[in-house]
Amino acid sequence: MTPLVQLRGVSKDFRGVLAISNVDFEIRPGEIHAILGENGAGKSTLMKVLAGVYQPSSGEMLLDGQPATLNSPSDALNRGIAMVFQETNLVPSMSVAQNIYLGDEKLFNRLRGLNIQAQRYLLSLNFYVDPTAQVSFLGAGKKQLVEIARAVHHNARLIIFDEPTATLTPEEKFHFFNLARRLKEEGIAIIFISHALEEALHLSDRITVMRDAKVVVTDETSKFDRERIVQAMVGRSLSGELYSGQARVARPMGRKILSVENLSMGNTVRNTSFSVFAGQVTGLFGLVGAGRTETMKIVAGVLKRDYFHGGTVRFEDRPVRYRTPRPAVRDGIVYVTEDRKIEGFFETMTIAGNIQLGDLANGDNPLTPVAPRQGRELAVEWTKRLGVKAIDADARVIELSGGNQQKVVLAKALVQKPKLVILDEPTRGVDVGTIVEIHNFINELADSGMAVVVISSYLPEIMTLSDRILVARQGRIVEEMDVAEATESRIMYAAVH
Repeated sequence: MTPLVQLRGVSKDFRGVLAISNVDFEIRPGEIHAILGENGAGKSTLMKVLAGVYQPSSGEMLLDGQPATLNSPSDALNRGIAMVFQETNLVPSMSVAQNIYLGDEKLFNRLRGLNIQAQRYLLSLNFYVDPTAQVSFLGAGKKQLVEIARAVHHNARLIIFDEPTATLTPEEKFHFFNLARRLKEEGIAIIFISHALEEALHLSDRITVMRDAKVVVTDETSKFDRERIVQAMVGRSLSGELYSGQARVARPMGRKILSVENLSMGNTVRNTSFSVFAGQVTGLFGLVGAGRTETMKIVAGVLKRDYFHGGTVRFEDRPVRYRTPRPAVRDGIVYVTEDRKIEGFFETMTIAGNIQLGDLANGDNPLTPVAPRQGRELAVEWTKRLGVKAIDADARVIELSGGNQQKVVLAKALVQKPKLVILDEPTRGVDVGTIVEIHNFINELADSGMAVVVISSYLPEIMTLSDRILVARQGRIVEEMDVAEATESRIMYAAVH
């Protein structure tokens, strides 16, 4: 069978640093091909070369066995190659229907007819999204579904998905997997980049693993297991380091640093009470819509609780009511967002610039001038401490891989020297090697006496990190347990029933 697309000896460099090096790769018609690797391994760069976003520095591309040059994403789309990026490329001010058919409009359009057409199309994909909704009001998961629907609509022969399930609920993932299999049956090739190894083993026909800008191995999925993939990704086994399942001994409770009583915010957070202690990692688990994130955003001043009967928040034994994050940061409470792309950093600024802004946020006067040399020294210190892989501190954050961007977000928060740090999905979209690094760093923070709250929807992560576990359901904390007495079935039972 002639490969649909074939790359031979392809390399791509940025400022003299190779992002992919001498890569050979092919994708066959009607196959699902998973691309795996650590952050910075070159996965996204390779796919962007395939999609016409980047032009290779050397090597050649064959399309249907013939040499081809793709100068832009629209050029690639015209040749039958579509890509769904990790960062959504929708027009926020337009509706879902308008985004799906953008660039493919008829000469005369009736908005009502377009909405009806979009609704039928979305239902055919089992995507439950309101076609009339403005995209700016959608959550990250719904935006991702619209991106997927738009790519499928263009009738591409090859669709590339970059982290398609990172923001989807379990039900939405189920529908996406069924869609991928249906497209495969129609002869459409699918490439997907994922950090979820189980998804790759479950869905793909072949797996390619990249490490240090090169392809390490390509083989049939049936010849892989989790251990072989991890060893190919990081060059060593991580058995015992990641989600080992071994019983943990909880750290002793330090002083009570946060006390929340009867916290309420509309129907999202309802009369919830809990405490957080210094020197411990408090894990907060719950299903979608349980109010986990909203609860901690109220504590950090990102959201406002009800004015009347909104409950009480005591930080370091004094009542507080933050209406913005700034006074919370000054007091020592920092919230690290789950959506790093939108809320976590300024992508066109440098690493040093982002970390320096975090340092400025902790001061009394935000207009206080800071010497550039001081900012660079701070950035160098934190990039070394967190192991951020970049050319230098002057690299723009948008040029970094997802895992290194997450490390910059952590540095930007921790440079503020908090007493309580709230980490919302700290390892979402991060490879297994970086997950181990982030987990070790979180444990170091707790060992140093800091109070840490980890919000996660991944039970093994909650079990691995937590000293105490809080379970949220329908807007309130319904159960608290020590990690020694916690089991996955008990936690899930509390979250569901």
